[in-house]
Amino acid sequence: MLARTVIIAAVLSCTQAFFKYPWHASCKVKWEIPEPCQTFKTKIINQMNDWQGDSLCPSTSNSCPQLPCGQKCLYELKETSQNYIYGTHKTPVARYTDDLTFQLTDNGQTGCSVAAKSNSQTWYAVLDYGTNYCNLRNLLDGAGISTAAGFTEETSNSVCTQYSSRDCARF
Repeated sequence: MLARTVIIAAVLSCTQAFFKYPWHASCKVKWEIPEPCQTFKTKIINQMNDWQGDSLCPSTSNSCPQLPCGQKCLYELKETSQNYIYGTHKTPVARYTDDLTFQLTDNGQTGCSVAAKSNSQTWYAVLDYGTNYCNLRNLLDGAGISTAAGFTEETSNSVCTQYSSRDCARF
């Protein structure tokens, strides 16, 4: 039994060297936000509420002949507490649901450190064209947070599925 466990652990650690993404479609991002956490929280909640429902889901056009053509719709706020936001996002075409979490920590100055995660609820999802990253980043961009002086972001392919090939205009 011990030998089998060691072999499985060795195989899994070796395959991580060849498979550069998380094993499940997901994304973890760390942001430094140059404003108080409560301001960030209000902006993200407002943006989720603004993008509820499917009335804003785009259709095809000359500039985007094949869906998806953007996903700034189908967000839903589920729960909040003092330093936490939980919501979901559904993809417009297949209606797959991703869980979104934001953990907020005052950084002791006038800013906020945010640990955000988007995780596919679909158990077999592995690759996602950067959708889980875009679930988070689209909210930040829509709320005008990412353009503030002093904003920083930290993520990579190892913690964010297909981060380097993302296209948030589509996904």
